[in-house]
Order: sequence, then structure tokens, then C-alpha cells
Amino acid sequence: MATTADVRHDLARLADPRRAEASSRFLQMTPGGYGEGDRTIGVPVPEQRRVAARYWRDLSLADTADLLAGGVHEERLTSLFILVRKFTRGDEEERGRIFRLVLANTARINNWDLVDSSAPYIVGPWLLDKDRSVLDRLAGSSLVWDRRIAVMATFAFIRAGDFHWTFRLSERLLGDPHDLVQKAVGWMLREVGNRDRAAEEEFLARRYRAMPRVMLRYAIEKFEPQRRREYLSGTV
Repeated sequence: MATTADVRHDLARLADPRRAEASSRFLQMTPGGYGEGDRTIGVPVPEQRRVAARYWRDLSLADTADLLAGGVHEERLTSLFILVRKFTRGDEEERGRIFRLVLANTARINNWDLVDSSAPYIVGPWLLDKDRSVLDRLAGSSLVWDRRIAVMATFAFIRAGDFHWTFRLSERLLGDPHDLVQKAVGWMLREVGNRDRAAEEEFLARRYRAMPRVMLRYAIEKFEPQRRREYLSGTV
């Protein structure tokens, strides 16, 4: 039976100090950055996915939770890759346990790559046919990662053709001060527009002037150049 020690051993074997230095800057683990205090050992994401593929069947949920509690960034990301695999293939009971595990550990899902690798594939899919009020709680959290999780979870709804919660949370987080939330909101609005441009523009019409610039730029990224200029100049 696989253990967390096996996963940690494989990740340590793949560590690259030079990549770790670059990743630390990229994920803002430096003083004053949003990832300050975290530690990376420089394992490429494709290698982490391969480690997850190797161990997801045999690693218990308790051991995966232990990995998620680890102090190394790659351990937590690999644990989330494992949880996504378990969730996708699990029955309703196991999927529920994984969903609750993720929500109980949002403080450990503490960078944008960790959020984006789990919220759209666990939190959102679990809530597709269930009460979604937990997203309101997350959106009201003082923890930036909770707020990003709430927005990114709606990707699952968007893929199902349901835009209501994306618009609802975008409205609520329109003035969010953190650029990682602003970018997530803009990204999800762009995904709505990729499927229903009219629906996105209807939402933007009364709100785009109040949006932080980065949110608006993400939201209109796929628009035609002239249309983007109109939004950015406030002449829509």
C-alpha cells in the first residue's frame, strides 16, 4: 500500500533547485508576495501529474489529506491532482468526502495554481445538483483563496451552460481588492462569453465602468480589437 512517504520520496527525487528558485518568484513566495512563507522544490507540473497517476489508486484519503497539509508546494499540488482523480472516479459517498476535505483545507490551497487545479474539478462538479450557498460563504471570506475558489468553482456550471452563479459572484466581487480574484472573475466572465457572447455583454453593460481594469481586460480578452477599445475607453 502506498504511503505519503512514497509520494514525497518521488517528488524529492525530481526536485530541481534552479527551477525551485524560478517557481518561488513566479508564485510570489518571496517576502511580501501572496505566497510568502511557502516552499517549492522545483518539480515540473507534468512530473507531479505523473506521480499522482502512479499513486492515486493506492493512497488512502487520509494519507492524501496528510500530503495536502505538507509544507512543500508540490506536495499539496500533487495531493490535489490525486484528489481530482479520486473524485472523478469515485462514488457519491467518496466524492462527498473529498469535497468536504477540500473545503476543510482551503487555507492549505494557498496559491492560484492550487485553487485552479481543484475548485473547477471538485468543488464545482459536486455542487452541480446541490445547494450552492457555500459559494456565498466562500465569496464573503477574508481569505483570498476562499474567494478565488468560489469564483473558479463556477467553471463547472459554465461548462454545463449555467451562468447564474458566475454572474452572481462576479457582481458580489466586482470591487474585490485582490488582483487574483479580479483575474478569476474576468476569466470566468470570458468563459461565459465564449459560450454566449450576448449574455456576457448584457452583464458587462451596466458594470464594466466599475470594474477594476485587470478584471475587465480578462473579461473582454477574446473580443474583437475594436470592441475591446470601446470597453476600455468607456464608449460602449
